[in-house]
Amino acid sequence: TDYPRFGWRGVMLDVSRHFFSKEDVKRYIDRMAQYKYNVFHWHLTDDEGWRIEIKSLPKLTEIGACRVPRYGKWGNHEAPKDGETATDCGYYTQADIKEIVAYAAERYIQILPEIDVPGHSTAAIAAYPELSCTKDSTIKVSPGHKFAEWYGNGQFKMLVDNSMNPASEEVYSFLDKVFTEVAALFPFDYIHAGGDECYHGYWENDEGCKSLMQKEGLKNTHELQSHFTKRVEKIIKSKGKKLIGWDEILEGGLAPDAAVMSWRGLEGGIEAAKLGHYVVMSPNDYVYVDLLQGDPLVEPDQTSYKKVRLKKTYEFEPMPDSIDPKYILGGQANLWSERVPTIRQAEYMSFPRAWATADIYWSPRGSKNWDAFTQRMERHFERADFGGYNYARSAYDAIVTATMKDGKLLANVATEINGLDIFYTLDESLPDTFTPRYTQPVEIPEGSVTLKVATFRDGKPVGKMIALPREELLRRVAR
Repeated sequence: TDYPRFGWRGVMLDVSRHFFSKEDVKRYIDRMAQYKYNVFHWHLTDDEGWRIEIKSLPKLTEIGACRVPRYGKWGNHEAPKDGETATDCGYYTQADIKEIVAYAAERYIQILPEIDVPGHSTAAIAAYPELSCTKDSTIKVSPGHKFAEWYGNGQFKMLVDNSMNPASEEVYSFLDKVFTEVAALFPFDYIHAGGDECYHGYWENDEGCKSLMQKEGLKNTHELQSHFTKRVEKIIKSKGKKLIGWDEILEGGLAPDAAVMSWRGLEGGIEAAKLGHYVVMSPNDYVYVDLLQGDPLVEPDQTSYKKVRLKKTYEFEPMPDSIDPKYILGGQANLWSERVPTIRQAEYMSFPRAWATADIYWSPRGSKNWDAFTQRMERHFERADFGGYNYARSAYDAIVTATMKDGKLLANVATEINGLDIFYTLDESLPDTFTPRYTQPVEIPEGSVTLKVATFRDGKPVGKMIALPREELLRRVAR
């Protein structure tokens, strides 16, 4: 259509976990502009790196922008060792920031900067240990090692103190300096202040936090985090900006004029809208484009905690029926970069899923047509090939699940894109159009057997061949 459904059509790029050069960021903005996105959410700080120059706080980039080098799978890296030099560095100077802001503006894209607090602050605390409750001067910028225990359902324990101290006036003075400089660099109305996954364990044992809670009548540490966010909102408003944060800022009471970016589903956004706050919908079940989009056996990353296939992204609807639509600013796809080391990989993870969200933001509600979308998508594959940028063809790959019936192991195979043929083998040969065609669940015999499947269209292979040993199929039954 000529007019979009939503005023906020965003994509987030995390440059903390892996640093992307100024030219890489411009390249990503170019891709966004092609599909008429208008908000680039720039995740600039986290446990693994502080990526924006703050001239009044030079240690943030001298120390916080550097970590020890590590290779291999993210999350399995060794922790920093005593005496080890942090040589993996990267940040944007204020001149870089101004250049990129102007570059985006020329393409009708505004940039939303994110300074993630009070949690996810290891890089800041490594530079200024006094910001934390423990004031632990041994904390180093994380190179992607394990420093938390995750128990499921959002429950976790931090093994290091990576949260800012909400009872410390030094913290608010620090943030005033940060947001003064950030606000001057970014013309956009909003600054994102994070608020997600903040561990409260160190607060619970801190005498200063206990004293503040008693003084302010705060019943729990969720209300203590709300107290922190309200202080931060006042700082951001004093710079002429508005605060937006992840949906955890709802817990303990929402800051008066804060907007909410709802990532743990649509529920946080619905709650905020009912309270009269503006919302950007970015639920991880639909639009976290760092998550697996195909079978983990043939995707670049096999460690993602869940899967969001292209068709699931296309099902995303940012506007719930139960709320006043004026509070829904729009939607956003998020690319976290723990397992995204290069801009080519960023493109692979983003597209075509970010094409699907662009389609949603510009199309009238009720007009979705999966087959029509996939046909358009294929034309854009050709455009991407011509333009030399990367994308994923995972939607062509077979979807393999497994069940047990009457003591027999059965493999069930489906396709995401309609009209594809599936061929398979059980004899170690490669599937082609002369091997058995899948028409019903395949019984997997006992023994050292591998099911190999591939998809075809008009006799030509279109998807990757997937090889599944019997042991892998049994694991899929258990799931």
